[in-house]
Amino acid sequence: MIVLDCNAALAMSARSEEGKAFSILTLEGERIIAPDIIYAELTHALVKQVRGGYVDSNDAVALGTAALDLVDEVVSGRDLWIEAMTESMRLGHSSYDMLYFVLARREGSTLFTLDRKLQKLCLDNGVNCVFTDTGF
Repeated sequence: MIVLDCNAALAMSARSEEGKAFSILTLEGERIIAPDIIYAELTHALVKQVRGGYVDSNDAVALGTAALDLVDEVVSGRDLWIEAMTESMRLGHSSYDMLYFVLARREGSTLFTLDRKLQKLCLDNGVNCVFTDTGF
């Protein structure tokens, strides 16, 4: 099972080099889950891309839809927030990222993320994560 964060989902939907690598590493029929914060993060990231002139609003909607279509199950933050908050304080890392981290740890899943700090945090804390600095 994979926990997919917002940036990895966008990379996969945009078919960037990293996104293609994530797609290759996804097994046929493998379940992909994400915490419900993915909606807010996806919205924020796409608005930034439109405002920055990287995509138009129609392309942003298409990218966002394709990114969300990758996710088989969205998990409520209601079930994650306390653990994410305490881990954020303990580890000194973003509470947003901790929602993905906690979900991956609870499910024994592999986290797909492009965030280098989060990748290192996973490595340091025994959470499965794909590192994107390796050639494919």
